[in-house]
Amino acid sequence: MAAPALSALAGEISAHPWQTTQPTRIQQTLADRIAPPPGYIRTSSPPGSFASWLRALPMKPAGAPVMLYNGALKPRQDAHAAVIDIDVGKRDLQQCADAVMRLRAEWLWSIGARNRIAFNYTGGGRVSFSQFATGARPSEDGKVWRKRGRPDASYNGFRNYMTNVFIYAGTYSLSRELVRLPARAMPRIGDVIIKGGFPGHAVLVIDMAEDRQTGKKRFLLAQSYMPAQEIHIIKNPRAADGSAWYDAPINWPLQTPEWTFNEGSLKRWPE
Repeated sequence: MAAPALSALAGEISAHPWQTTQPTRIQQTLADRIAPPPGYIRTSSPPGSFASWLRALPMKPAGAPVMLYNGALKPRQDAHAAVIDIDVGKRDLQQCADAVMRLRAEWLWSIGARNRIAFNYTGGGRVSFSQFATGARPSEDGKVWRKRGRPDASYNGFRNYMTNVFIYAGTYSLSRELVRLPARAMPRIGDVIIKGGFPGHAVLVIDMAEDRQTGKKRFLLAQSYMPAQEIHIIKNPRAADGSAWYDAPINWPLQTPEWTFNEGSLKRWPE
C-alpha cells in the first residue's frame, strides 16, 4: 500500500512538531543562545538546509540542567553549555547515536522529505519510514518485513518508527552507513564524529563559525549519552575559558567531556 500523499499531512509538518504545547515564553534558538567567538561570524547556510534547521532549534532556559529519560538529573552537570528543548522519551533509548538520527530525521520530516528517512539496523538491513508507514514491520535485523500494523504516516507514526530505530540501530550501524572523511577534512554542520561499537559514542557538528580576518573555523558539538538524556551542547574541555567552541580542522585525538575520539572518526551523511 502506498504511503499517504504529502498533502494528507498538511498542518502536521512543522519545524518542531515535538512541541505539543505552545511555549509560554519567547524561546531562544541555538544561534541566539551561543554567540560566535570574538572576531568570528557564523558560516552561511541555505534556507531549509540541515544547518539552518539545527541553528534554529529551540533551547531550554539558560542554566537548565540535563535531565535523564526518567526525570532524574544527569549526575554530571559540568559538561554542557546549553540544553536543546526536545523530548528524550520515557525509555532508556535516545542515547548518543539515537540523538544524532533523531535530529537528522526530524529535519527531513520538517522539510517534507519523509521518503528520505531511513537508517541501517545493527543486523544489516536498511529500514525506511516509507515502508514502516504502510503498516509493515521489520525483523530485528531489518531484512524481513511483515504486515503487522495499520498504515500511519502521521507524526505519531514517525515517532513510533524512530522508537523502533532506537531499539535496533546504534553507533555500530550508523558508523557503517556514514562516509568516512580524511583526518584533516574541514567539518561541516551536520557531520558526525563517531566511534561505532559496543559501547561507542557519537556527537553531531551542530554549528560553525569563521574568523572574519583569517578564515579559521570553529564548531559546536551536540550529544546525548548513556543513560538516555536530553540533547545538549557540550563544552570544550581544552578551552581554558570553558567555551563550547572547538577548532577546525580537528587536531586528533578530539577530547570531549565524556569521550575521546581518534583519527578516522569524522564522518558525513551520504549524498
